[in-house]
Amino acid sequence: MTRFPQHRLRRLRRTDRVREMIGETTLQVHHLIAPLFVKEGLSRPVEIEAMPGQHQHTVSSLVETCGELAELGLPAVMLFGIPARKDSEGTAAWDPEGIVQQALRAVRGELGDGLVLIGDLCLCEYTDHGHCGLVRGTVVDNDATLEAYARIAGSYAVAGADFVAPSGMMDGQVGAIRRALDAGEHQDVGILAYAAKYASALYGPFRHAAESRPRFGDRRGYQLDPRNVDEALREVRLDIDEGADIVMVKPALPYLDVLARVKATFGMPTAAYHVSGEYAMLRAAAARGWIEEQPAMMEVLHAIRRAGADLILTYFARAAAARLRHG
Repeated sequence: MTRFPQHRLRRLRRTDRVREMIGETTLQVHHLIAPLFVKEGLSRPVEIEAMPGQHQHTVSSLVETCGELAELGLPAVMLFGIPARKDSEGTAAWDPEGIVQQALRAVRGELGDGLVLIGDLCLCEYTDHGHCGLVRGTVVDNDATLEAYARIAGSYAVAGADFVAPSGMMDGQVGAIRRALDAGEHQDVGILAYAAKYASALYGPFRHAAESRPRFGDRRGYQLDPRNVDEALREVRLDIDEGADIVMVKPALPYLDVLARVKATFGMPTAAYHVSGEYAMLRAAAARGWIEEQPAMMEVLHAIRRAGADLILTYFARAAAARLRHG
């Protein structure tokens, strides 16, 4: 009889308990951040058709949702605002009575320090043209946009944000925001930088939810080319040098290689955004019975953790937290 090799690796896979003992990657509730939408002028929350289970919230329903997420143990939420009024400059973004500012104050007033509050900082939801910066002709004016970002950051800080998250991919945005926060005596407000944000086809459901689709052109002139990795590392390094406290790769699954290189190269707290298209594809396939949603969700989130993410922004945050807490 042929002598079998000494090692039978299946011995370490026989039971759930043994597999749990030697698991190399852990996923816990404190690794998850929930992105949430709040819209001005709503009388009730409205489900987002392209993102089943997600809603455009009123301020009151947002506060209620944040309370539920805190009870599940989630550490943080990221807020996206949809104003009632848009203009070419996106002035509602830094209005002290803007929708995100109202939401920050309301959640802080209800939950205190029970959640870390992160304000997504961009202009695409606030401009009537849908671009992430101020447009001159048909071109985004990078440096003029930095002034607007600085004003938004200060406004969010006053309203109670723990972090601001610049997502527009403007050159110099982190430095401009850090200087503005420090000048306003908001040194304790952190910056979670969308440091490697790709020009992805997977943002479609988000643009529906945030009502932020560009009216002309696209965003390839300021977001990263999906073919490039070294360029992403240069972007991340610049954001770190300018004062970013946490760096983020977006989207997650098509860019796990980028995520792994960012974490290995810089050793910084690193987030990954499991974006709307990634979420919508899983939900759609599950609705048709093509995959099992819960195991697929956990497989994906573990993959993102395995690649190096310390934090995962995901629309599955509530479902994943409930599964992790209650099995």
